[in-house]
Amino acid sequence: MDTKALRQKILDLAIRGKLVPQDPNDEPASVLLERIRQQKQQMVKEGKLKPKDIKNDSVIFVGEDNLHYEKFADGSVKCIEDEIPFDLPEGWAWAFLSNIVYVLNGDRGQSYPAKSKLRSKGIPFVSASNIQDGVVSSDGLLCLSDSQYDALGAGKLFAGDIVYCIRGSLGKCGLFTMEKGAIASSLVIVRSLFDAPHIIDYIFLYLNSALAAGEIKKYDNGSAQPNLAAKDFRHFLVPLPPQAEMQRINKQAREALVFVKRIQNNKDELHAAIAVAKSKILDLAIHGQLVPQDPNDEPASVLLERIRAEKEELIKQGKIKRDKKESVIFRGEDNSYYEKVGSDVICIDAEIPFEIPDTWEWMRLESCCIKEIRRGKSPKYIDESGTLVFAQKCNTKYSGIDVGLALFLDESILGRYPDDEYMQDGDVVINSTGTGTLGRVGIYHMTDNHRGLPIVPDSHVTVIRAAHSIQSIYVYACMKANQSELEKEGEGSTNQKELKPLTLKEMLIPIPPCSEQERIVATITAAFSTISAVEKSLN
Repeated sequence: MDTKALRQKILDLAIRGKLVPQDPNDEPASVLLERIRQQKQQMVKEGKLKPKDIKNDSVIFVGEDNLHYEKFADGSVKCIEDEIPFDLPEGWAWAFLSNIVYVLNGDRGQSYPAKSKLRSKGIPFVSASNIQDGVVSSDGLLCLSDSQYDALGAGKLFAGDIVYCIRGSLGKCGLFTMEKGAIASSLVIVRSLFDAPHIIDYIFLYLNSALAAGEIKKYDNGSAQPNLAAKDFRHFLVPLPPQAEMQRINKQAREALVFVKRIQNNKDELHAAIAVAKSKILDLAIHGQLVPQDPNDEPASVLLERIRAEKEELIKQGKIKRDKKESVIFRGEDNSYYEKVGSDVICIDAEIPFEIPDTWEWMRLESCCIKEIRRGKSPKYIDESGTLVFAQKCNTKYSGIDVGLALFLDESILGRYPDDEYMQDGDVVINSTGTGTLGRVGIYHMTDNHRGLPIVPDSHVTVIRAAHSIQSIYVYACMKANQSELEKEGEGSTNQKELKPLTLKEMLIPIPPCSEQERIVATITAAFSTISAVEKSLN
């Protein structure tokens, strides 16, 4: 179930008058709008509002021709039928946001506090980052001193206000539930003109709807930095129901959204459980605990000899180079593990991460591969060609390999790519640069490539191509089981960490007998297929 789409559907029904039934006895929304206009005029008389705050107010009405018009303070009238998004039920009315609520800017003058002057305790100073899940959260909240707060000429928050982002994260909004506070320059305050919490609750529903998102697109004047002028925000078109219906809508929407949230929480918990289940399956696989051992299986030592023979043949054919530091790992008479590299033999007991069954063997990842472990080349892109480039984004977090995200390679540089650079079925791919995706492991299958075009890795991806004697899915299982550790192996600056090829080459891989590998792969495939079906049912 797509809970995001369900949430939007509920909000859409709410603001279109389709969530609860209309009652012909309800006082129409036009009466509420007139009451709000009178309230604003009274606030001007009392000095709570300035005349300039209401001078641009206008009224939307339906003419005798059944078209919508806007009447301005100077008496002029303009047809706005083309701006009206949809028809409303009887008793509803279109209004601009500023006709319903008060929109306040923050203090952007000399009293605006520098970030360096804020503190961990005091009066909350709210920024967009503090808006989480529809409310202003206290997590990471910076604060003003009493004197800083008192110095502000505008932008003071009170309980029940909505804070709305007009710069950067456009449209992000949350309810302010604390006693008092103030807003950063990227926010505005949305406040009810009188004590009517159902109005602000309804406006909050509206601000989270697709209709409000459409208004943002209409007025967004930003380029690199998305930006919305407060005056344009005030001019958002709002479908306003009668007060009584508004209260019914709020109640029904609140109950429905709580239910959706509960579904989402259950989905999140299930996704987390699925991730744990996958990890556990892979962990059992590489520990020799996923399927039973069979004493009749040909031991892994025979498989290792087969791998060496395969690599030797490729060397003779000139397809790969001989590794002058070929590693051979064995168990000594003292039951310790040793590694022979050239004429040197050293004990590597300290490197062995766990015990494996007697018929298994340890190998360095490099010794398992028939292609040098290295990153791809820096590509040159073009709008369209006959060759694709596999980038980090193609190795997705949740959906496996997505070749649909691949861009096209400028084929003027094809000469830089030897035959072994082109990706093959069963290649294991590892994201090797950048915080966030570093260490992410995937496995490429030709069936992923719906375009059927040759594809090469870019310089941020490392390709692992195992010997044909080893099941590629088993190698993937080994790498995936170690993904969390690979994420920690990055070197370099915070934002540009790199997973070096040498780190991967030296990884220790537990190798089971060939027959057991087949049983392991069959079990993993079946289990992951079932899990995948469950995951799809959640979407």
